[in-house]
Amino acid sequence: MEIWINPACSKCRSAISLLDAEGADYTVRRYLEDVPSEDEIREVLTRLGLEPWDITRTGEAAAKELGLRDWPRDDASRDRWVAALAAHPKLIQRPIITADDGTAVVGRSDEAVRDALSR
Repeated sequence: MEIWINPACSKCRSAISLLDAEGADYTVRRYLEDVPSEDEIREVLTRLGLEPWDITRTGEAAAKELGLRDWPRDDASRDRWVAALAAHPKLIQRPIITADDGTAVVGRSDEAVRDALSR
């Protein structure tokens, strides 16, 4: 199990606390420092069952600068979104937990973190 975190994020700290309380075996990836490649982002999206716009933090300054709210959300635009996430990792929703069964969740709630633990 791996968790992508921003240590400044309260949701990430909460997820880590819950994982620790449950005695989970996991690896921390500080994704702002250890930036995921486009291929890693695609793999996580597949595991999540989501599209790149589903995990994009559109309220971030970089999103506004790029005009992401106006970008098409379709298959033809998918690679453009993935490239933006790789180039601006702060846009990636957090925390993302990859479960041992090959799936993943966005762990913004205790329920989502527990879901990842149960997989």
